[in-house]
Amino acid sequence: MAANPPINRVPFGTPAQSDMDFVGGTDMVIFAVEPELFRVFPDACFGVVVAEGIDNRVPPGDTVAGLSAAISAAQARLSSVPEVREHPHVAVWRQAFTTIGWNPNRFPSSIEALLSRLAKGHTLPSVNRVVDVANTVSLRHVVPVGAHDLNSFNPLLVAPATGIEIRRSVEGDTFIPFGSAEFEEVPAGEFVYVSGHEIRTRRWVWRQSEKGKITESTTAVFFPIDGFAGTTGHAVRDAQEDLARLCSELLGARSVRRFWVDAGSPEAVLVGHPYA
Repeated sequence: MAANPPINRVPFGTPAQSDMDFVGGTDMVIFAVEPELFRVFPDACFGVVVAEGIDNRVPPGDTVAGLSAAISAAQARLSSVPEVREHPHVAVWRQAFTTIGWNPNRFPSSIEALLSRLAKGHTLPSVNRVVDVANTVSLRHVVPVGAHDLNSFNPLLVAPATGIEIRRSVEGDTFIPFGSAEFEEVPAGEFVYVSGHEIRTRRWVWRQSEKGKITESTTAVFFPIDGFAGTTGHAVRDAQEDLARLCSELLGARSVRRFWVDAGSPEAVLVGHPYA
């Protein structure tokens, strides 16, 4: 993969004053990570897959088969681990959450929540083709995998483009929990995935929003795979390759692109071209 090109941006935390701040920005969609996150976690890394031209209305027969196989394999691996929290790919997230003052017992990472569900003898339901594939890859490689409707993104606060970013939450940000219609209060200073002022995932990789969720009408998807280079970096790269392949083979994506975001390359142009 080529290095992510630089983006002409305004400083983090500088709000847009009007729609004029985003003239032409609808032609460019970006993913950006606030420098503060890398100051706290220098080895944080993100394998990103963007898939377009998906028909998510197709019945999920083949994706269900893949998810079932991943569930069985994960359950077999868990039988040799005394506790889910002791798996190295889970423990690194528990330590990260503890570092920033979040109780990992109350706010488990998405991968810990998936594995804990399986360890208790439960299974994962098939939701739709895209979600099935995301959960399959997450279980195979034991890393958090998100899935956001690319066409739901808003203008960002930090660059002349639409997109999604990871930054500290600020006053004015809103969050509607998945499956709910009610807004939930979010304290300022929390690392979140956010598009404009709409928080899409709270506490980095804890809880996803109703906004931007994957539905049968979704045709383009932003998949972030989160990790730490020193512990799960190789798994993130393997998951990225696996996910890109499945987007083509199972989801029939017309276009599949991959990006790598880390402290040395903290932003990626997902769609379009950066401004000169």
